[in-house]
Amino acid sequence: MPRWFLAAALLAAWPAAAQSQALAAAVQAGQVGERYDGYMGFARTPSEEVRRAVSAVNIRRRNLYLDLASRRNVTAELVGLTTGCELLAQLPVGAAYMLKDGAWRTRAPGQPPPVPAYCR
Repeated sequence: MPRWFLAAALLAAWPAAAQSQALAAAVQAGQVGERYDGYMGFARTPSEEVRRAVSAVNIRRRNLYLDLASRRNVTAELVGLTTGCELLAQLPVGAAYMLKDGAWRTRAPGQPPPVPAYCR
C-alpha cells in the first residue's frame, strides 16, 4: 500500500496520544505501546484514566481506518496493519510495542525499528 495512503492516518492517529498527559506519561514509562495492528495496547496494567485515553485513541483510529478503507476499497484491518507498520517504523528507543505473536517488547538502544517482514 503506498505511503501517501497512510499520511492522513498517521496525522490523525498519533497526535491523539499527546492529548492526555497521563497517556503521554504511560507511553514514556512503557506501560502503553503500539501494536502491530495499528492500535495502542497495554504492556502493563494501566490506571483507569490511561485506559480511557487509550480507548479514545483506538476509537478514533478505528473510525479513521474504516473511512480510509471504504474510500480505497480495502478492509479496515488492512489499513490498521499498514498503519501499524508505519508506527512501528517510527518507534523511539525505550517504547513498548507488540508484534503479531502477542508478546510485549521494549525497543532497546541500538536496536533497529521493529518492522515485521510483511511490512517491507
